[in-house]
Amino acid sequence: MAEDKIKRLAREVYEEVGGQDNVEKLRHCMTRVRMDIRDYDKVNLEGLKSIDGVMGVVEDDTLQVVIGPGTVNKVAQEMVDMAGVKLGEPFPHSETKQTGKQLVEEKAAQVKAAQKEKNKSNSSFKVVLKSISNIFVPLIPAFVGAGIIGGIAAVMSNLLVAGTIGDSWQQYIDVLNIIKNGIFAYLALYTGINSASEFGATPALGGVIGAVTMLTGMNPEAPLPNILTGGTLSAGQGGIIGVIFAVWLLSLIEKQLHKIIPDSIDIIITPTLSLLVIGLITIFLIMPVAGFISNSLVGVINVVLEKGGMLAGFTLGATFLPMVMFGLHQILTPIHIEMIAQTGMTLLLPILAMAGAGQVGAALALWIRCKKDTQLVEMIKGALPVGILGIGEPLIYGVTLPLGRPFITACVGGGIGGAVIGAFGNIGSIAIGPSGVALIPLIANNQWFAYVLGLLAAYAGGFVATFFFGIPKDLQEK
Repeated sequence: MAEDKIKRLAREVYEEVGGQDNVEKLRHCMTRVRMDIRDYDKVNLEGLKSIDGVMGVVEDDTLQVVIGPGTVNKVAQEMVDMAGVKLGEPFPHSETKQTGKQLVEEKAAQVKAAQKEKNKSNSSFKVVLKSISNIFVPLIPAFVGAGIIGGIAAVMSNLLVAGTIGDSWQQYIDVLNIIKNGIFAYLALYTGINSASEFGATPALGGVIGAVTMLTGMNPEAPLPNILTGGTLSAGQGGIIGVIFAVWLLSLIEKQLHKIIPDSIDIIITPTLSLLVIGLITIFLIMPVAGFISNSLVGVINVVLEKGGMLAGFTLGATFLPMVMFGLHQILTPIHIEMIAQTGMTLLLPILAMAGAGQVGAALALWIRCKKDTQLVEMIKGALPVGILGIGEPLIYGVTLPLGRPFITACVGGGIGGAVIGAFGNIGSIAIGPSGVALIPLIANNQWFAYVLGLLAAYAGGFVATFFFGIPKDLQEK
């Protein structure tokens, strides 16, 4: 039965986007099928939104169809299987001879798309956000799995210190920590590889540049100097912010070398020069500067959260949903990672998680007030379970945002939850993962009870605000 649903969704999505020939390439994130479209005039947006199982559509530099976690990867795989390619690979297109009308229509579509892109006032910023997303989205499953394993290890370590369990458990704790460190200890390498793929450099070279920041070959008795501070460099200084920038420079140099180096010696000269030049720049310039920026950024955020308390918590919790809507939340991923690297936890994530909880409360209020609207209720039923587990996009694009008012009252609920977290203070997450209930095992220093209180406050705030003020007039009339 589930397989039939997957095939139906894949077929109907293709039909509404103008067929396989109108898709350049396809990939997916945790909730969305993302397609590069050849001609947007052939896309039937209303038809896409009306497909049973589609929770929303986002028009960006890619066409994003919100399907939800668990299902999206199966639908995306079915779609690329139908096209005979792998995820992210270019689609083959029929080479039938085009008529004059088709040629001019295709040219018109290309010019229209180019003009549309040219007129975007924030297109450069969107490109940056897209790149950050493409670098880190593939790593999210590893963050989640390794983070939860690390959380279990932390709980067991606390039990060991308290004497609740014996010393024989230490070996099990060590094994769990080894698994957890498979991602976190070598994150610079993964970031370097993904950054190279995103920027068009050789992935292996990107991985090497990421590894350079770990200073593996440095003599501890004669450490390298930090030209910015006059001190010494430390492994990982500059974090992933430095890695991303260094690999971007690598991509520029490598592309230029490919153009000027003769093909017969390109395989020898290009990687050697690229690594030598960018390696030196990374060690003596990027690491010191990026380290200063990272330390300053993390320090400022920590001070704001510590001094701002409830006000800072409310503001962050209330504004995070609009950030998700515009895709701006992707830029926070490097900040989370830097906070974890420097302090062992990110204080931002638990507060921002309240935004999703506000949506859950808003959806429950809509369910009760609008129970006669069977279509809306069915959509809420489908989106609520994953919303509770921290995947908020189905609720955003399928329920609250299309209705307008509930989106605003959900933001209020998120702000109330954020204020509770801010009031307690020092509630952090040891890893990046889904928010909501799923984040509980990742809460640091046994502060999970305060986090749960924040969740309950956000549920209640979103529910009350929506129940009394968030029901659209047309739904009230129904």
